[in-house]
Order: sequence, then structure tokens, then C-alpha cells
Amino acid sequence: QHEIVTEGYIEKADPGLTVRFPLKDRPGESLLVWTTTPWTLTSNVAAAVGPELTYLKVRQGDEFLYLSRGAVKMLSGAYEVVGELPGRDLEGWAYLGPFDDLPANQHPGGWSEPGLRRLFARIPESAVQAHRVVLWDAVGEAEGTGIVHIAPGCGAEDFQLHKQYDLPVVAPLDENGVYLDGFGWLSGRHVSEVTGPIVDDLRARGRFYRLEEYTHRYPQCWRCATPLVFRLVDEWYIGMDGLRGRLMDITDQIRWIPEFGRDRELDWLRNMHDWMISKKRYWGLALPIWECAACGHFDVIGSREELQARAVAGWEVFDGHSPHRPYIDAVKVACSACGAVAERIKDVGNPWLDAGIVSFSTLRYGDDMDYWRKWFPADFITESFPGQFRNWFYSLLTMAAALERQPATRTVLGFATLLGEDGRAMHKSWGNYIEFNEAADNIGADVMRWMYSQQRYDADLLFGYHHADETRRQFLLPLWNVYTFFVTYARLDGWRPGPVKTRHSESLLDRWILARLQQLIGQVTDALDDYHVYKATGPVEAFLDDLSNWYVRRSRRRFWKSEGDADKQAAYATLYEVLVTLTKLLAPFVPFVTEQMYQNLVSSVTPKASRSDSVHHCDWPAVDPDRVDEALLADMDAARTVVTLGHAVRAAANLKVRQPLGRVVVVAPPEKRERLSHNAALILDELNVKALEFAADEAELVTYKLMPDNRALGPRFGALFPRVRAALAAVEPGAAVAALRSAGALTLDVDGQAVTLGAAPATLTFWYKIDSEDNVCGHDRGRVLISSAPVAEFDLCVSTNTGDWVQHTIGLSAYVGQTVELRFQAETDANLLSDFFVDDVAITP
Repeated sequence: QHEIVTEGYIEKADPGLTVRFPLKDRPGESLLVWTTTPWTLTSNVAAAVGPELTYLKVRQGDEFLYLSRGAVKMLSGAYEVVGELPGRDLEGWAYLGPFDDLPANQHPGGWSEPGLRRLFARIPESAVQAHRVVLWDAVGEAEGTGIVHIAPGCGAEDFQLHKQYDLPVVAPLDENGVYLDGFGWLSGRHVSEVTGPIVDDLRARGRFYRLEEYTHRYPQCWRCATPLVFRLVDEWYIGMDGLRGRLMDITDQIRWIPEFGRDRELDWLRNMHDWMISKKRYWGLALPIWECAACGHFDVIGSREELQARAVAGWEVFDGHSPHRPYIDAVKVACSACGAVAERIKDVGNPWLDAGIVSFSTLRYGDDMDYWRKWFPADFITESFPGQFRNWFYSLLTMAAALERQPATRTVLGFATLLGEDGRAMHKSWGNYIEFNEAADNIGADVMRWMYSQQRYDADLLFGYHHADETRRQFLLPLWNVYTFFVTYARLDGWRPGPVKTRHSESLLDRWILARLQQLIGQVTDALDDYHVYKATGPVEAFLDDLSNWYVRRSRRRFWKSEGDADKQAAYATLYEVLVTLTKLLAPFVPFVTEQMYQNLVSSVTPKASRSDSVHHCDWPAVDPDRVDEALLADMDAARTVVTLGHAVRAAANLKVRQPLGRVVVVAPPEKRERLSHNAALILDELNVKALEFAADEAELVTYKLMPDNRALGPRFGALFPRVRAALAAVEPGAAVAALRSAGALTLDVDGQAVTLGAAPATLTFWYKIDSEDNVCGHDRGRVLISSAPVAEFDLCVSTNTGDWVQHTIGLSAYVGQTVELRFQAETDANLLSDFFVDDVAITP
């Protein structure tokens, strides 16, 4: 039940049938009873009411009916309320059942398959004799009629009422869902075929009252979607109440990823029932339970040796076979209680019981405790979490708690579900199902593995071809393109790995990419050590972007030049080292492409004695502290930020990179100027400008004009707003900007009243005018100005959110990785202003 029913409920429309249960001692009076499973009426034993609910006695024509006050809306036709009483006053009322003529309902103790009847033989009453009203707190007032029909052989809750009130049990179905003998005209018919005939029979006998369609949650098979029915069977359980506290203590000792996994497991443990460990199947773990038919005692056999020692028959049939049916069934043992011959029960174990003992059964727990202690507990287990809290995680916890009082694992990593790209579960009938072999052929195993690796554990993975194409474009193609670039030019130049020491390269780019590689090794290692695979994929893709779009692009001329000087050799050696290290670093993620790269880069050119046969036999890359250069990384990051922003301004102003510009002016503090100066030549070359200049403050470049946001401030200040505008106009704009950036707000004196602006978003707009007359973006004399001073969010005005604003914002934000300001000016021509003049442009991550 745990692994099927709880994960397989659907919204389903069923017939909601209301029937009459005539009261024995009250002629002309009936209980109105409602059910959505008419087949269970054949096994009715009792009717339940809520003790605290109010029930009405209503007259309809010549009959009197009882139902809850909240359910009167379901009555058909006119009625008259003639009385009311609390539910507890109905307790014990006897009634006539809907199918009392069936032999099964006249048998003492109830009726079931022969193997179950002994369990209820002590109950003297038959179902017909037991028909009475019982109290049940779970009865609701509004659903149905407020009177619930109870069939202990057809439902788990009903069976609990059997235990509470010692009711007989009528279980009508065999293992195929077919009615047993004893049910008259229903015997031999499948449960799915009887709803219509049962309704017709009740109608013919005057028991029918009403039929309507009712939508409710109903269990279905999680594999084939066939609706399920509850059927009473004799199973074996582990009592869990004695283990509950211990299990919860152990759960707290485990690291759960994501963290909410712990709360979900604890919630399951608080509400779990006894654990059913048996199954009515043939193949599976043969439960080592031998039951004595003579006295009812059972023995649990702990080992093959114990079984052989206690066997009184059948050992020769079993000897030499694994402990599975049919051979294990042949072994008989002497009952330890009475000495009679005991046979193994025919049930096999619940599959999760088998899965739960893997920490012991596979680690020689029974015969080599030293070996077991070496490997127990596991460092880490992982499974999809929607159902495993009550399945594998639960079974592992239970076995470890029972046997060793400690966790079976130190870490549990759960992850969400794989769905179709449309967000629905994958089904062939819905057209979103992709079979694995099809996906492997059309998408590629490495692409799929990277998709899985990228996914956050707490979010469902939407799997499909569009997602795969995007993954291939962002990750696999950049990796393969860099590899192809290297292999192509290395072959043309006849380059082979040699004694060149990359750590001594004179190239700033070489030293930078190797420092970035060390940084990446640390990032990926830390992420994997912490079991957060998806946190490793972002740094990998960022590194590939740096490698492809910065290192290789900036170094292409070094590979292209005809002379084979030291600089060219250093470039080859550097890129070779990066690629070989990447194959090792990425091998667990994308094993196939990295193996192909390794075989070509290493195996094909390196003597066998000095290399591993496979990338998967190589040691994991370790960070080399001597090659970590944080200052160099910071210098290059600062330079690339300026370059990125410069390209963004060029794009916004429609200035092609091939068009030389006079200078780039960067607003930066002294320490950042020094850092940028280290890479000045690179910045100038990338931006195609002649000079790099610095400004200590943007005020050196621009003047300000303060504009209040009328739509935001007008409703706020009302009649006071004109004087607020006047006070704002009297403030020196530069001082206002300084106040806003330092204090987060601008305070004005309005007729002796302090008024604060800027505390909320979108209260002021800053218009900038470039002072220098020769700075005209989009013309030969133009230049680009870049300011890195952060802009507070409230400095933006939503009133400027026009089409142009959106266009500029989208165009600029694609390049930016930190809070920046970009500003440029255009000529006063109206068309140019509409295209290029931008308010205070603030781009945030």
C-alpha cells in the first residue's frame, strides 16, 4: 500500500449512490446511506455516524428518512423536517442490510477466502446480525448523507472499525478482483462489472434513493492507471510503534539534501502505520518464517545453517539452490513450541524490505563484522524523493535502527521528478514520452547527463529536445569548438606536447587562464564534495565562455602566425594543459566526449608507460596553490568589465567596433585605476580606442537635472506637491545626487515641514548632459563614457519605461554582471534623442 496507493491518486468521477437502510424497530423509517463504491454494499456490516453531528428526521411522502443536517441539500423533492437528534443518540440502532439474502452475510464471523476465515471465527455474529449504527469521529457532515456504510472487508478505515467494535468481516473478492462463492448471483463476476447490476437490483427492491456523478480522489495503479480496489488479505507486519522514536532520532543525525527532506521523513514517521513486509507473489525474497498449523506458533530462521539444522524434511530439494521458491518451500522444520511440522509461509517479502537490508546483506553483516564496520554507514545515497520517504529511505532507516541503532547513511540526497517538456508526466498517449534509446540516439548521453547535472534537486526536470538543444549549445558545442580549434592548428603545425613549462609563460593571458583553471578546479571540487552537482555546472560553463570568448579569441593570432617562437609554443602548451585538465574534471559529468578527447589528446601522443589508459583512470585534478593568482584574476575581471560595458555602449549607440574612437573614460577610485592600468593595452585593443582615461567622479563628465516623478509623488503629497516641486528645484542637483547615494534619501524643507524623497522606488529621475562638446555618440568624433559607480534602485523612474527604455535596457543588461551606470549623449536632433538619449541607466544582476 505504501508504494502504490499513496503515489497513485487521481481525480475520478464515480457514481455517488444513496440507498435506504430500513430500521428494524422503526417501521417506515430508514437511514439514508451514501457510497461511491456500490460493489462494497454487498459486504456491509455497519453504518457509522458522527457522535457530535446533528441528524434530522425528515418526512417524504409516506416514509421517514435520517441524514445529517448539513446534507439535506441532497434530498430529492419536497421534504418536512419532523425532528432532530445528536449522532450519539443513533448508536446501536439496528437496520436491514442491502444484501442480507446472500449466504456470505449470514455466516458467523463474516466471509472471506478460506485462509482468512480462521482469523474471525471467534466472532459469533454474522453480518446480518451485526447491522447496527456505530460512532466514528471521522464522519463528515456535508459529504454524502452524513451516514457512512461500513464494510471491514473492503477498506482500511472500515477494518479499523472492525477492530474497535469487534465487527464481523465480509471480504468479497479473490486476488483477481472476482466475487467469491457465497455472493449468489454476483459470484464469479469481476468487481468492475457489477456497479450497474447492483444499482438495478437495489432499485427493483426499493432500496435505491438517488444516483449522481461524484468526482473524488481515487487510487489507481501507478504503472498502468487501472483503478484499484481495497481487498482484505492476510499479511505480515513489523510493529513500528516501538521503533518510531528511535527512527526519528536517527533521522536527525542524517544530512538531508535538500534540507526539507528531513521534515518530510519526520512527517512520515510521525504518521506511519505498521510496516507490511509481505507480498502475495511468487518471485521475490522468500520470507524466512515457518508457521505451525497445529498451534499457530511461528519461527523466524536466521541463516542457511540454522535452517539445515532444524530441517525435518525437504533439505535435499533445497540444497544447492538460492533461497527462493519453489525450492525453499520444500523445507519443513519442527515447531519450537509444540514439535509439530511447520511449513514456510507462501508469501515473499515486500521489495522495500529487501532494499532496506542492503546495508547488511551485501556487506557480510552475518559472518564478517570487521568487514561490515569498514563500510558502514554509507557516506551517501540518492533517489528521487517524491515516494522514497516512505519507501527506500524509510526501509534503510528502519533496518539500521532495528539492528544497530544508527543511520545507514550519513547523507541522503533526494531530487524531484523528470517530466515532459510541457510540464506534464511523460505518457505515450500525450505525445510527450521519449524512450531512452531514442533520447540517447537523438540527444546524446552526454547532453542528457549535463541536463541532469544542471538541475536543482528541488525542481522538476522538464525533459525534451528543446531543452537538450539549449544544453548542447551552451555547454557541449563551446567545449568541442575549443578542442577542435586546438587540434586543427596543432596538426597543421605538427605540434606535440613537450617540455614547455606553462607556469613560466610570459603571456598574461596564459597565466590568467591557468589561474582561472585552478579556480575552476577548486569550485567544482568543493561543489562535488558537498554533493551539490548543479553548483559545479555554472562555473564550468562560465569557464568555457572565458576560454572560448576571451582566451582563445584574444590568442588566435598567436596560433595563426607562421613563426614557431616561444610565444606560440607557450600558447599551444597552455591550451593543451587546459583541455587535458578539463577532460579529467568533466569526466564524471560527460564521460563519453571526455574519453574521446583524452584518447586523442593524450593516448595518441604519449607513451603508454607515462599515462593512464583512460581518462576515467586518472587522478582527480588538485588545486596547485603556486598557480593561484588572485590579483591577476581580479585585474582581468576589472578589465573585462570595462570591455563588456564599452561594447554595450557601442552597441546601444550603434558604433561598430571596427570604428576607432578617441578614448574611453572610466570613473574609478585610485586602487581600481591601478588595476585597470595593468591591462590598458588589452582594453584599448578590445574597444578599438586610442586612450584610456580616468575620472575620479562622474561630476567631471556630466551635469544633472532633477525631475520628480509626478505620477508617484502627486498622489503622495496631494495639495503640497507644487511646493515640493519648488523646493526640489531649489536644490543643487549635484548635492542632491550625493545625498541620495550616501544616505539613501533626500530631505527637503517645505514650508518648515521635512519631506523625504527617494526612500521608495521611482521617485526621482536624473537626466544627464555630457559637458564635452566633441563627444557625440554615433559620429566619427564620438567617444564612450563608462561609470562604474553603483546606482541605487530608487534613482530610476518607472515613468520612463517606454519602448525605447525597454529596448536600451534589454540591450545593455545582456552584457552586465554587476551594478553599473552607462551613459552617453547624442546630438539634439529629435530622432537621435529618441533613439539614443537614455536616462540614468542602471543595470543590476
